[in-house]
Amino acid sequence: MNERGILIVVSGFSGAGKGTLMKRLLEKYEERYALSVSATTRQPREGECDGIEYFFKTKEEFEKMIAKEELIEYARYVENYYGTPRAYVEQMLEAGKDVILEIEIQGALKVKKAFPDTLLLFVVPPSAEELKHRLVGRGTESMEVIESRLKRAVEESDGMEQYDYLIVNDDLEICVEEMHQIICGEHHRSSRNMGFIQQMKEELKDLKGE
Repeated sequence: MNERGILIVVSGFSGAGKGTLMKRLLEKYEERYALSVSATTRQPREGECDGIEYFFKTKEEFEKMIAKEELIEYARYVENYYGTPRAYVEQMLEAGKDVILEIEIQGALKVKKAFPDTLLLFVVPPSAEELKHRLVGRGTESMEVIESRLKRAVEESDGMEQYDYLIVNDDLEICVEEMHQIICGEHHRSSRNMGFIQQMKEELKDLKGE
């Protein structure tokens, strides 16, 4: 029996280290996980390839996908659409891969509504001070942008308790292992194994009747 994969949504504050965490998890357990590729109407940046970083679509193509309900969730940011194609996710889950979606809270809750079995993980730094330290340490953004990211984090923190697990990203390797163990444990949850439970009950009844 090919065990169906689990749909996992990972969210977290900008600067919490989600991207690095996902990259390391996929490097370490390549055969186990698939990172969902989003569709977008924004232009490819230098070095980006269609189907790798994103599925690049025109506005018309994207709106057709919305109309045909081919997206699990979508949102619009700064004149561009971003969304999660349903077919790709379904294909990976059927192949037995645990599919990870790295999206923000609003999208995460939409996914949970459409797929109640979704596992929601929220990545946090050890402290708010550490979050600011990491954002400043990147050296790629102005203080104005950093302040806006911290302000956004305050708003996002209101949704933290709606997630199944918090992942504290302090030591990367420990964090990767913790995340992997949570997902492995989730596969054993009784509600995800109703078919097996039913089969066991029937086999036991058959044994009793021998």
